[in-house]
Amino acid sequence: MKKIILVGSGKGGVGKSTVSVNLSIALSQIKKLKIGLLDADIYGPSIPKMLGIIEKPKVNESKKIIPYEKFGIKSMSIGNMIPSDNAIIWRGAMASSAIKQLFNDVDWGELDYLIVDLPPGTGDIQLSLCQNFSIDGAIIVSTPQEISLIDVRKAINMFKRVKVPIVGLVQNMSYFEKNDEKNYIFGKNGVSKEAKAQSLELLGEIPIKENISESCESGIPISVKKKSETSKFFFDLAHNFLGILSKFTK
Repeated sequence: MKKIILVGSGKGGVGKSTVSVNLSIALSQIKKLKIGLLDADIYGPSIPKMLGIIEKPKVNESKKIIPYEKFGIKSMSIGNMIPSDNAIIWRGAMASSAIKQLFNDVDWGELDYLIVDLPPGTGDIQLSLCQNFSIDGAIIVSTPQEISLIDVRKAINMFKRVKVPIVGLVQNMSYFEKNDEKNYIFGKNGVSKEAKAQSLELLGEIPIKENISESCESGIPISVKKKSETSKFFFDLAHNFLGILSKFTK
């Protein structure tokens, strides 16, 4: 794999998985990039549900796990290996070990980008990834309100301390539009202001859209429907990501 990109926040419930899935699919349709998606949220994996994958993974002749191929991307999650209603009760070291296995024991093949959907927080899994693998960049996802940005600042500082470059921030759930009027339910432009204050790029803004939520529930991500008005937000995000990341590698 050429580049590993982490999608994090420090905060739960801000839409990291939604961004990770739709960004991955959008990237796969841009220049036919080869994309892998790793669900690193051991305790609350949601990628299988969002991609509509219920089958258990298979193993090839080399005893490597074969990743799922759907919607133009490869994916793997601990959620594919356990019953959906089972709780994983592991200490941090066991969770970190499981993530390493999902990196090393999965036959990812040739990838342009491996997108890693991180769990909330700044704990063992995040540190293990940053210390054991060559990470090319991180994307920070947040909703606009200050209660989310408190944890986002912690995540930004963590990435800085472990020397992982931050590609930029994504403002999710930016507004809800009704009768052609934007309603800023969680406050206005909190993430864009934070990006400016931290001298970081704002990669994109994703509004609250019913069809985004519905697509996550149905297992058919909105970005699959390339001509959808809503999918444009994720394709713009993907284009901005590629443009900004290219500056890091020059």
